[in-house]
Amino acid sequence: QVLRQFVRHDSDTVNSLVLERSMNRVQLLGRVGQDPIMRQVEGKNPVTIFSLATNEMWRTGDSEVGQGVLFLLCTSGDISQKTTWHRISVFRPGLRDVTYQYVRKGSRIFVEGKIDYGEYTDKNNVRRQATTIIADNVIFLSDGSVREKV
Repeated sequence: QVLRQFVRHDSDTVNSLVLERSMNRVQLLGRVGQDPIMRQVEGKNPVTIFSLATNEMWRTGDSEVGQGVLFLLCTSGDISQKTTWHRISVFRPGLRDVTYQYVRKGSRIFVEGKIDYGEYTDKNNVRRQATTIIADNVIFLSDGSVREKV
């Protein structure tokens, strides 16, 4: 049923019609790296921007990747960790304002959205590429004042 939403194929005709949808969807669970800032470029809608850290953990010498406490309890050996930083932008009016007001450095949040790749020219006139997560859903899991042990 889900697949039918993304691909419609009519093979009864000689020139078969294929209408495909694509998906650009991201889900991230992590901690906020800095208090959000709100920016507004003249003539455009304001945006709330913040960074989000996600962690990947694995046991050294093992190709298996774990995503939480259960993995750490079930294995032994040296644990390695990689932190990835994501730039999050919130444009949606109600969500943008609530995120700016309540998200703080250290907050644990869940973000859903899409990946956006863009280019810009920095102040030294160098062309740069930027990857941004455009959030359309943010779930607040903690306020950052209490650190859960992971």
